[in-house]
Amino acid sequence: MTKTLEILWISMIAGLATTLGSILVLLFGRPQERVLAALLAGAGGVMLAVVSLDLLPTAWEIGPPLQVLGGLISGLIFMGLADRRLNSSSPNLPLTRRQRLKRIGLLVASGIALHDLPEGMAIAVGQEATDGLGFLIALAITLHNLPEGMATAAPLKMAGIRGWKVLLLNVGIAFFTPLGAFLGIIAVESVKNSLAFFLALAGGAMAFLVFGELWPLSRERHPHYALLGGVLGYVFFAILSFFH
Repeated sequence: MTKTLEILWISMIAGLATTLGSILVLLFGRPQERVLAALLAGAGGVMLAVVSLDLLPTAWEIGPPLQVLGGLISGLIFMGLADRRLNSSSPNLPLTRRQRLKRIGLLVASGIALHDLPEGMAIAVGQEATDGLGFLIALAITLHNLPEGMATAAPLKMAGIRGWKVLLLNVGIAFFTPLGAFLGIIAVESVKNSLAFFLALAGGAMAFLVFGELWPLSRERHPHYALLGGVLGYVFFAILSFFH
């Protein structure tokens, strides 16, 4: 019971990073593009380090290779289908700039909520596998959620949406991470001897998020800042993981 509460607690903190990002935008405005590029790529670097240095090696160590491969492919397919579903929404944009900005903000919010479920599962599965791994994954997700909260709040603020509504939306999004963690706990406890599969599943989902969204988005306008942020993020987590 204590471990379950610990998982839910750290996943809630990671989820609330989205809310913190929105608060920063509401108070100080949207940060410069190069800062956002470095933040997004830095989060991607941290998440890639989590996958390559912890999730997949741990899964390979404790589980059959076929189970690991199946989990990795399932994670990639799951996130690919979710991403395709999200991006297949009606392309007909409203005519006014305010409506377009509002739609963009809500689409980003929907995408973040959708992604937070497997991220929460990754925290739960990681903590079940190795004490402290869930905390490191939560740290990576926290760094990832901060700029995503900014990305949600900025277009909504520009659309003239009241600040309390933007804040309330991001608070709601924050709960998807502990919800995913709770589902992860249930999944691991319900299906015995499947921890390697779920570790690889989380790894596949996070890898898709890095290469399919974070990295392309971060390097659109400032590729050099994105590269710097990505390298620093990876090295930062590698050092943190080594000392842990």
